[in-house]
Amino acid sequence: MGVNSNRVEDFSSHETSIRIPSTNTISPPMEIHSVCLPPKKTTLQKLKHRLSEIFFPDDPLYRFKNQQWCKKLILALQFLFPILQWGPDYNLKLFRSDIISGLTIASLAIPQGISYAKLANLPPIVGLYSSFVPPLIYSILGSSRHLGVGPVSIASLVMGSMLGEAVSYSQDPILYLELAFTATFFAGLFQASLGLLRLGFIIDFLSKATLVGFMAGAAVIVSLQQLKGLLGIVHFTSKMQFIPVMSSVFNQRDEWSWKTVVMGFSFLVFLLTTRQISMRKPKLFWVSAAAPLTSVILSTLIVFCLKSKAHGISIIGHLPKGLNPPSSNMLSFNGPFLAVAIKTGLVTGILSLTEGIAVGRTFAALKNYQVDGNKEMMAIGFMNIAGSCTSCYVTTGSFSRSAVNYNAGAQSAVSNVVMASAVLVTLLFLMPLFYYTPNVILAAIIITAVIGLIDYQAAFRLWKVDKLDFLACSCSFFGVLFISVPLGLAIAVGVSVFKILLHVTRPNTVALGNIPGTHIYQSLNRYREALRVSSFLILAVESPIYFANSTYLQERILRWIREEEEWIEANNESTLKCIILDMTAVTAIDTSGIDMVCELRKILEKQSLQLVLANPVGSVTEKLHQSKVLESFGLNGLYLTVGEAIADISALWKAQP
Repeated sequence: MGVNSNRVEDFSSHETSIRIPSTNTISPPMEIHSVCLPPKKTTLQKLKHRLSEIFFPDDPLYRFKNQQWCKKLILALQFLFPILQWGPDYNLKLFRSDIISGLTIASLAIPQGISYAKLANLPPIVGLYSSFVPPLIYSILGSSRHLGVGPVSIASLVMGSMLGEAVSYSQDPILYLELAFTATFFAGLFQASLGLLRLGFIIDFLSKATLVGFMAGAAVIVSLQQLKGLLGIVHFTSKMQFIPVMSSVFNQRDEWSWKTVVMGFSFLVFLLTTRQISMRKPKLFWVSAAAPLTSVILSTLIVFCLKSKAHGISIIGHLPKGLNPPSSNMLSFNGPFLAVAIKTGLVTGILSLTEGIAVGRTFAALKNYQVDGNKEMMAIGFMNIAGSCTSCYVTTGSFSRSAVNYNAGAQSAVSNVVMASAVLVTLLFLMPLFYYTPNVILAAIIITAVIGLIDYQAAFRLWKVDKLDFLACSCSFFGVLFISVPLGLAIAVGVSVFKILLHVTRPNTVALGNIPGTHIYQSLNRYREALRVSSFLILAVESPIYFANSTYLQERILRWIREEEEWIEANNESTLKCIILDMTAVTAIDTSGIDMVCELRKILEKQSLQLVLANPVGSVTEKLHQSKVLESFGLNGLYLTVGEAIADISALWKAQP
């Protein structure tokens, strides 16, 4: 074929035109291939494909293909209720493992449930209620075998902080409970909606860096708040910021109780020691798992035996026996505090969903099975909706419970059923035993649980790898510490969004050079052996081209050209004749981007410079073709690779008289 043959082909024709130039000054002669357009599709087909890529990347309906209707019905039920999938194969051997792990996490869940409820400014009994119903719901709907369900410290802290700013539990307990249950309902509704509509990517805006800083800040605030219990202070601030908390601690020195301090710090040292033992020797996981319940039992016995001499040590007091009372009548969807309940539900829903899915996927990866993120959202959402009607507050998969569950040998979600059964027995028969449990032990348990959320190694890694991520982490940490929990989280999310906008609006561009003896072109800055190609400037655009960055890209490319011409003049090199845009990384382009490419070509033509596009992806090529831009570029303006572009254009220059 001649050098002027058309190289833009319809993919559906399955034909490729090839040109072989007579000479090539850069590398050995190569075949010049055509750039193919994507297969022709109607607008409806394109829309369907795009929506499928966005919302159904895992193709959840693949299992229903080529199946009879009865089989489809069974598969649908198994999809909605995973227990029907693994239940028929369940056996006594698996149950033995699950009953051991279930009882083990129950020993952790009972004291945690009581402690975390107090963290949310709720009655301790609500924490136990929340460890009974939600695990049962999850065991039917959830797809993780190891997720231990119940209240978690972060969601408890956020709920207590956000609701506490509007209503005080001590002043109006009924209203506070109504708001807590209503917020839980909205959290569940939001979570289930994300799963049903397959919008889970929304939670991705809570980046790892944001969560590292947020959880560390929350852990510090939670720990400082527990000084009230550890020191025996009666009149303590309800604020969550660092300065008010520390001021309250030192302003109330006259309320410090030496008996409370001795007991609190003794058990805190015991709990931290058992935690270190389990961290250093994972096989001894049961040591830290049993430590909270052991502490509760020992401290309760001490206070009971010395009750006449234990004056000044605050105790839990009476806890009602019985199953979860219904709370659907306490859900309030009107009134002046509805906005607070909705906002609290959304924030706690996102946080608990992020933690639950992350924990579930972590342990699924260890056992080489998959957890469906959207199904998990629905399971967690529906269990919170059910929980809001049965006196429960926001629950999710807890990392500490799941770790204990995994290490104890859990084989299925039955371990959650066993745990819930143990909580049921506690609710029905053992509640009077908690009467003399000191509040100081709950403070020690909370501090031990949340101290593991301070991941300083992750923060150091963020500083080393990505300074913007470290900035987001720092903003989240200090925002929570000095402003407020929700505002600190909002600031961190804002920094993360700013980072996204920065990458989108200021994409990277790189000047490429040839690796001698190859057809490979790499960054001149990264590869010392890469050499400039005489008369060519090769630029790689490493981002989609959108309205948000098209002006910047045009200005940056013109700057590249100006700097290249200055370098050529300073080094007496050949005159610049052609600019090649390597569009391998340009995954999308909009009309503003197309207009920018056209305008750039016209600007360069006035400077006697040729603009060439190399390797645009299918959707980009299609849009350039539909907008008639490829026609304006001519026959030698589009190539499959940078190497082919240089070889062909060099041959054309040599062929010219």
